[in-house]
Amino acid sequence: MKGVCIFLADGFEDVEALATNDVLRRGGVSTELVALTDDPVIESSHGVLMTADTFLPDLDTDHAGTTDQDVMIFPGGMPGSRNLAACTPLIKLMKEHYAAGGSLAAICAAPGLVLSQLDDWQGKEFTCFEGFQDALLAKGGIYKPQAAVRAGRIITGRSAGHAVSFGLEILRGLQGDEVAAQVRHALYLD
Repeated sequence: MKGVCIFLADGFEDVEALATNDVLRRGGVSTELVALTDDPVIESSHGVLMTADTFLPDLDTDHAGTTDQDVMIFPGGMPGSRNLAACTPLIKLMKEHYAAGGSLAAICAAPGLVLSQLDDWQGKEFTCFEGFQDALLAKGGIYKPQAAVRAGRIITGRSAGHAVSFGLEILRGLQGDEVAAQVRHALYLD
């Protein structure tokens, strides 16, 4: 998988998906909203219908040339996070993508439900919505109750209220500190 993809399952958290997408696009990053099936319409946890740009079954699974600039993003929300975590083809793609050198980002419940399916968490810092940290703690992760946390090629966010900070941390990794600061300033967060 190449590029920056935001994976949407029915029940995704609206703010976490859309604020992240908005911040990245403001910073000049091309993103794709990806549905798990070939149905282009995904319903958020608050009943908002979104149309996907592409579908998981149509993604290129050739990992040759994958870099840390290729990012798989997982919004939280319920039951969206559970639906992402239960999607065997998605989890397989995530593991292969990360092993090939790609980056991962998850917010709210998704770190605890989706990213916890990776094996290597020993000593890595993370954040998530409180109550979803146990699976990562059991694998040696270190919980930090912060807005967004970077641990190498993994970025985690705490909750919908921190979605912009999460998006800015992803943007900083892709476009650098200056672009992230410009977007932050344009959003009047300074």
